[in-house]
Amino acid sequence: MAITLRINDVEHTVDVDGDTPLLWVIRDVLGMTGTKFGCGLAQCGACTVHLDGTAVRSCQTAAADAVGMKITTIEGLSPDGNHPLQIAWRDHNVPQCGYCQSGQIMQAASLLKDTPNPTDSDIDAAMSGNLCRCGTYTRIRAAIKQAATTMVGAQ
Repeated sequence: MAITLRINDVEHTVDVDGDTPLLWVIRDVLGMTGTKFGCGLAQCGACTVHLDGTAVRSCQTAAADAVGMKITTIEGLSPDGNHPLQIAWRDHNVPQCGYCQSGQIMQAASLLKDTPNPTDSDIDAAMSGNLCRCGTYTRIRAAIKQAATTMVGAQ
């Protein structure tokens, strides 16, 4: 079944079953490997992407359900890797193993879109579904606060 998906502002027509998880279309069919497979159960957040600006778990989102929506992956957040969150992530040395980081950043970007000046409680609540095996949660929170300040200052 051919379906057309708009990913990072580019239309891709792919021949997959409509119930194929969006994650596998992004990674295996289109070769965009920034979005990671973690648990396959939508519990770890490694596969987080945006559908029309809202963070979703792509491992449990059927490709057919994303038709007509704007899909953004970590590759599309900032083509040059200089989104304020990506800069803050580097400034705070957030990644250790790095595996969860694209999902963390995508979840944080959704948070900042909806809550431009988040409190610690806002950050903890929004990020609670994104697991980091290395435990860099305090650096993640600090990076989100820095990015929030940068983004609010730029408006």
